[in-house]
Amino acid sequence: MHVLYFHQHFSTPRGAVGIRSYEMARRLIARGHRVTMVCGSYGGGHTGLEGRFSRGRRRGTIDGIDVVEFDLSYSNQDGFLRRSATFLKYAWGSLRIALSEPYDLAFATTTPLTAGIPAIVARWLRRKPFVFEVRDLWPELPRAMGVITNPFVLGAMSALEWLSYRSANRCIALAPGIAQGIARRGVSEGAIATIPNGCDIDIFRTDVSPWRPEGVNQSDLLAIFTGTHGMANGLDAVLDAARVLIDRGRDDIKLALVGDGRLKGRLMERAQQEGLRNVIFHPPVDKRRLAGLMAGADLGMQVLANVPAFYYGTSPNKFFDYIAAGLPVLNNYPGWLAEMIDRESCGIVVPPEDAPAFADALEKAADDRTELQMMASRAAVLAERDFQRQALADRWVSWVTGERQA
Repeated sequence: MHVLYFHQHFSTPRGAVGIRSYEMARRLIARGHRVTMVCGSYGGGHTGLEGRFSRGRRRGTIDGIDVVEFDLSYSNQDGFLRRSATFLKYAWGSLRIALSEPYDLAFATTTPLTAGIPAIVARWLRRKPFVFEVRDLWPELPRAMGVITNPFVLGAMSALEWLSYRSANRCIALAPGIAQGIARRGVSEGAIATIPNGCDIDIFRTDVSPWRPEGVNQSDLLAIFTGTHGMANGLDAVLDAARVLIDRGRDDIKLALVGDGRLKGRLMERAQQEGLRNVIFHPPVDKRRLAGLMAGADLGMQVLANVPAFYYGTSPNKFFDYIAAGLPVLNNYPGWLAEMIDRESCGIVVPPEDAPAFADALEKAADDRTELQMMASRAAVLAERDFQRQALADRWVSWVTGERQA
């Protein structure tokens, strides 16, 4: 089977972002299928293509994947209008490929929601089977965060969401709440599979050279956050806890924020103004370098803004990277991941918007390294038992291709 795969933010492991689509495409190929990946340029991502763009795109084969990359630079620091324009340009370019190239099945993954447009059109005009993967519920999340308030835009997104779900032959949800959201739009539960993000254990535990950011002593507790510094991430919670730790005189606890995003500059300015010498900002790193950082860290921080839509409707890459590396997780919002952390005793869960409790958890981790190591061991077991990438990828491939029910 030849799968035409639409993912605007595709990246290989040489990038500093999630690699779910890369791993899934590679698994399709290992199972005897062909894959054409249609993507755009993405800040922090790395498609593997190096040649010049011709008429706005370039094409080549990367690790067996036929990659078509549009010259559409995108960054999390872009404003709403610029991002929207990039999304629509990607959808238009992808639509031309969907209507002209030979393939057997169209697969689209969010975000953005507009990535599904070419597959929807191909479903109805070319009668191509369509599988839709939903990573976040739109427009529920941007509405809940207040990012989008224009009723026309929200209405258009809601209509596109409904059309995407109802056009797809099958849907994939990355979290339980996402599956429930799809079902609420009238999709049969039998047409929905929940397949969360997975753990790249080979990357995070094989031939890893541990390292720590400058300014962190070996005796310090190092807690890290790896990911986008945006509104949804709620990283002021980390700075709030850092302020409490400074007041308590705990200079032996360091908090490293690794990544980029629209709010990074403001966060850095706040840290400087408040003298938060225990907070370290580090630029994004690729997966291999990230593995070394995690090997040198003591705790992974899973932080999100206190938005109820996040509780059961997200499947953050960073959580699965943390446990893949055998890092215990400090989580600051309720939901399915918090419940899992409590159940598996592989980390610490604190209430949202509670800086003293966040600081208490960090102090507890610093003061009881034996218990912290036990949490780390349980995190590693959880990753191997339930979230190995290859096992999840096999389920994903079977569901996408219709070989069997997931």
